[in-house]
Amino acid sequence: MSSPGTPDSPHAGGVGVDTAWNSAPCPVLVIDADGTLVETNESARRLIPLGVGDSITAAAMPSWLADADRALRSAGTPADAVSGEVAGRSFEAYPSPCDDGTVVWWLLEDTDRRLAERALRGERERSALLAEVSGALLSSLNVERCMTVTARMAAGHLADAAVIVAPAQGRRHPLTYARGDGQVTQSMLQIDPRSVAGLAEALQGFPPVPARWIDPDDLPGWAVPDDFDGPIGSVIVTPLPGHGVPAGVLILLRSSTHQAFTEGEEVFARLFAARAGVALSAARLYAEQRSITSTLMRELLPPRLERVHGVEFAGAYRAARDHERVGGDFYDVHPGADAGQETFVVLGDVAGKGLEAAVLTGKIRSVLQALLPLSADHQQVLSLLNGALLNSHHTRFATLVLASVTRRSGQVRLRLTSAGHLPPLIIRSDGRVEVAPTQGQLVGAMPEVTARSVHVSLAPGETCLLYTDGITEASGGPLGDQFFGEERLRAALGPCARMPAEAVVERVQMLAAQWLGGGRHDDMASLAITNPAGGHGALHAVDGHHDAAVRHSADR
Repeated sequence: MSSPGTPDSPHAGGVGVDTAWNSAPCPVLVIDADGTLVETNESARRLIPLGVGDSITAAAMPSWLADADRALRSAGTPADAVSGEVAGRSFEAYPSPCDDGTVVWWLLEDTDRRLAERALRGERERSALLAEVSGALLSSLNVERCMTVTARMAAGHLADAAVIVAPAQGRRHPLTYARGDGQVTQSMLQIDPRSVAGLAEALQGFPPVPARWIDPDDLPGWAVPDDFDGPIGSVIVTPLPGHGVPAGVLILLRSSTHQAFTEGEEVFARLFAARAGVALSAARLYAEQRSITSTLMRELLPPRLERVHGVEFAGAYRAARDHERVGGDFYDVHPGADAGQETFVVLGDVAGKGLEAAVLTGKIRSVLQALLPLSADHQQVLSLLNGALLNSHHTRFATLVLASVTRRSGQVRLRLTSAGHLPPLIIRSDGRVEVAPTQGQLVGAMPEVTARSVHVSLAPGETCLLYTDGITEASGGPLGDQFFGEERLRAALGPCARMPAEAVVERVQMLAAQWLGGGRHDDMASLAITNPAGGHGALHAVDGHHDAAVRHSADR
């Protein structure tokens, strides 16, 4: 430590302040042991309006600096610098104690650094909020949940309340309200977007109007959540950009008791809205695609089968991939107009699997539906279907089994025609299993298709089983490399004599699944036509309708 009176340690000992020290750019104050200001330099005098002889208890002395000086003398602390504000500027004060109790305080300004730190901290908080928004919104593809999360986060982080105006549905707009306490409500109202400045334009995707252009007093009642605390002092209206079209508009409300939205907050609100708009648009697009898919899927799924004109029908289907619902195997039952008319049955297998095969399946089913008036002539139906497939852009082919079914005098009469498909199996009441000797060419491959039809009669308790090769070619067994095969299938069907149709297909599917274990497999479909063992049965409704042209719903 320098001795008292040197330029490096000025004090009240009558030594003048050195010219270099006096012109130092940082403020310097010298306080003696009694807490009296004994010297200052030019920078300090411009910053703090105190003179020599003033006490540190004077009103002009910053309280944080006076407290630090007293703490240093009484307890020997602080050992490090202290910080505080003077005239709106930030300083760090470093003490230099002298041997006679005098302390020199050097004030170094760090206003710019603190402002930069504050700005950096704000940017980090905003980045974290945007990341939180993205994570919270993209984790859900539900439109209502996305709007709820967006409104709640906007009210919690950006404003005192938030309102989301979704695109109109008819004449009404879905509205989502959120307050700062996290409470969210939703409603559907018929509103006039022109009643809020910039709202009608924002709903069309135009840029937002500046907040200073919006008069809070002009807001209609529907634009303010119920029980909003106090009058509105500032409003932001910003679009929620989507994929091509806006996903809605975000309205931010701030109470008049709080600071109005700054320009920086408006910019950040647009960034927030951009993230939210992408998530909302994705959720809405997903909902639309899901609705379309569900509508189309209903036409591709196998129908639910029941007893028709005294004959039992049952079907079972399992897609090649467990996460899929449709594939290349299909079946349909088209009841006759009355008990005297034939019921037309078809089971088929399109080459391939998955959605692409299911699309061709849907086309084949539609063509067969249109050919129902000609269903009495199996050869003509197959020829017309073959021509339709050859003229389409599909390069796939299909195998089919057609069956015309009537019940007369307690017997079920079948006319069976195979087009390149596995022949049906007949389960007699005594447990014998016969192969129906029908055969023919597959459809969609050759210019001409020929097939041989056979007639079969089913006594009470007897069943005709139609099935696809996904069952016989199910690969499994002890080593996982053996087909289930036709011999095992016929052996499994022997005990099914006199069983209901539904029990037969369930047994077939169960045995094939057990044989597979967890292995991969092709689509598997089976359809049983049974003459009930209990005698003549009454006509049952199919899908709740008695009309022969009814459209069947799905039964997995």
